[in-house]
Amino acid sequence: MRVNARCAACLLDKQMHKTDHPEYLAEVRRILETRREGDTSPYLVYLFNLAYEKYFGRAEPYRQVKRAYNDFVLALEPDIRRRIEAAPDALAASLAFARTGNYIDFGAMNNVDRDTFLALLDGAGLEARDMPVYRSFVRRCASARRFLLIADNCGEIVLDKLFLEQLHRAFPGLELSVMVRGREVLNDATAEDALYVHIDDCARIVPNGNSVAGTVYAMLSDDAKDALDRADVILAKGQGNYESLCDQGRHVFYSLLCKCDLFTERFNVPALTGILVEGD
Repeated sequence: MRVNARCAACLLDKQMHKTDHPEYLAEVRRILETRREGDTSPYLVYLFNLAYEKYFGRAEPYRQVKRAYNDFVLALEPDIRRRIEAAPDALAASLAFARTGNYIDFGAMNNVDRDTFLALLDGAGLEARDMPVYRSFVRRCASARRFLLIADNCGEIVLDKLFLEQLHRAFPGLELSVMVRGREVLNDATAEDALYVHIDDCARIVPNGNSVAGTVYAMLSDDAKDALDRADVILAKGQGNYESLCDQGRHVFYSLLCKCDLFTERFNVPALTGILVEGD
């Protein structure tokens, strides 16, 4: 997804809120001004992070935040599982709950509020606009052998696990894998986080080999490339995965909440609206 001038200005503004260090901000501006047409926001932020380390050292990790939100959603897990299993279409319900979990994003959100998250959970459900894509997703899963979920954030991955449980029940012959970040970045899920919430009980965990808050194919580990290439059905979670995977010639289903103007305008919806789309 191409970085336009407005998006570039937003990326710079976020860095200016972090620091007023002139040399660092000059390097950020240089990265933005010399970006290539195919560079995506997640990749540019990765370059910012490398520059940040040069001037300030490693950024404070989000490990405590990640553990707190994993624990928070794990405590909700039994009740959400009951609600899913009581729904007329448990798979659709689990997909909607997993999409709502995309709210827990410390990169895109200026403030992650637990009450807002709980309110979104209470209203979780697929909308009429989602149903053609959902039916396409089900049809593809019915004839597929390998499914890949590309995960996004901690806390959210607990709900992804509930979705994978239902996917396995609906299609028990489907081989399930989940791709996570290879190294720490923001509150994105790594293999350590995925193991903590026991997502390995229902899917193979595939670290992607890098710390980009998205999925840049050229930077993936060989195992991650193989998982992506061999998957018959791919579901990518969140804005960063959408930005880095869309228009790449690969058929992908995308599930996310619209959390910035770029996405609310692209899909013509209010902020925090859930989106389910597919594309090549």
